[in-house]
Amino acid sequence: MEINTVKVIGGRGKDGQPEKVSDFELKMGDIVSIVGPTGCGKTTLINDIELFANNNTPSERQVLINGEPIPEEFSFDPSKHPIALISQHTNFLSDLPVGEFLKIHATIRGANETDQMISETLAFANQLTGEAIIRETAMTELSGGQTRSLLIADAVIIGNSPIILLDEIENAGIHRTKALKLLKRYRKIFVFVTHDPRIALLSDFRIIMEHGAMQQIIVTDTEEKVAAIGLKKIDDVMLEFRKLIRSGEKINAEVFGEQISELAANYQIYLNRNSL
Repeated sequence: MEINTVKVIGGRGKDGQPEKVSDFELKMGDIVSIVGPTGCGKTTLINDIELFANNNTPSERQVLINGEPIPEEFSFDPSKHPIALISQHTNFLSDLPVGEFLKIHATIRGANETDQMISETLAFANQLTGEAIIRETAMTELSGGQTRSLLIADAVIIGNSPIILLDEIENAGIHRTKALKLLKRYRKIFVFVTHDPRIALLSDFRIIMEHGAMQQIIVTDTEEKVAAIGLKKIDDVMLEFRKLIRSGEKINAEVFGEQISELAANYQIYLNRNSL
C-alpha cells in the first residue's frame, strides 16, 4: 500500500477537554516537529501515531492513512508496518555484531543486495556520529549516539520506512545539521520530538503541546528560516569548541573572541544578502 498522507484527529488532553488542534495532516516529504515542556505529552503523541491510534488510547486520538482507518494488515503483519520509531531507549538484549544485526534485518526485508545495503547503512550512520561504527562491533558496545545513528540509518535504508518518528535525537550527540540534510534527500515523513530550536525552525511546521494536548500549529515562515541560519552558525561555533576541548586544546580569550567575531560577521553578511 502506498502511503500519501497521515491524518491525526485530535482527542482529549490530561484535563479531559478536547484538544485545541482538531486535526493535522502529514504528507510525504514533510518534516514536522513536536515541541513543548517536559511532561507535556510529546512522546504520547508520537506513540499514538506509531500505534495508529483509533480512539483506543488514553488520548482518544485517531490516525488515518490516506483518509481511511488503518488496514488490518498493518496491525497483524509487522513486516508491513510503515512506521519506524527511534526512541530515547535503545538498549539491546543481543550482542550480535553490527554487520550481523543489519544482515538479519535486510534478509527479513527481502533485500537482494544485502552487503551493499549494509555498507550504505553504515556510511549513512557514520555521517551522524563522531566515532565510526564498524561491522565487527557488538551492538551492546555502541554508545548512545552511535546506536541512535545506526537505527536512523537502518530505518531509512534497510527498513525503507515511509514514516519515521525520532524522539529527542539531540540528546544523543548526533550531528543535527548533517542529519537534517541527509534526511531531506528521502521522500518520507519525518516527525521529530525535540527541544532543539534549530530542528524546530527547520521543520515545515511544529505542533505545540501542553497539558497532554495539541495547543496550536505554527508553520515556519521566512523570518524563522533566517533565524534558523543564525542558530546553525551558533551551533557550528559550539561544535568547534567541543572539537577543540575534545582534542585537548585550551580555550582562552583570544580563541573565544575569534570564534564569536567570525560568527557575528558571517551572520551579518547573511542578513545583508537576505534582507526581509
